[in-house]
Amino acid sequence: MILNVTDQAGEQHELEALEGWRVMEVIRDWGLNIKAECGGALACATCHVYVDAEWFDQVGAPSEEEEDMLDSVGDVRSNSRLSCQILMSDALDGLTVTLAPSAAKDEA
Repeated sequence: MILNVTDQAGEQHELEALEGWRVMEVIRDWGLNIKAECGGALACATCHVYVDAEWFDQVGAPSEEEEDMLDSVGDVRSNSRLSCQILMSDALDGLTVTLAPSAAKDEA
């Protein structure tokens, strides 16, 4: 299955993903610019992504805990999600996300 990711520089990447993997893990393992500091424990917001509008309904709304974490970053939008909370599945084959500036390893 495919995960489409636009990085902070606007470059588009088509990543091969495995079912059941967290979107964050796929992005990290392909070496894109994502901090992912807590490794998916929902203890930070360093895997923040913007979900493309056409995919937002399939991905679903964030949990209260996820919303609390998203409140800690300054670049939140209505389509913000933590990529560690989205699991790849057949229904999400072709999912398109954009890495938020706050997820960058090299953010000042």
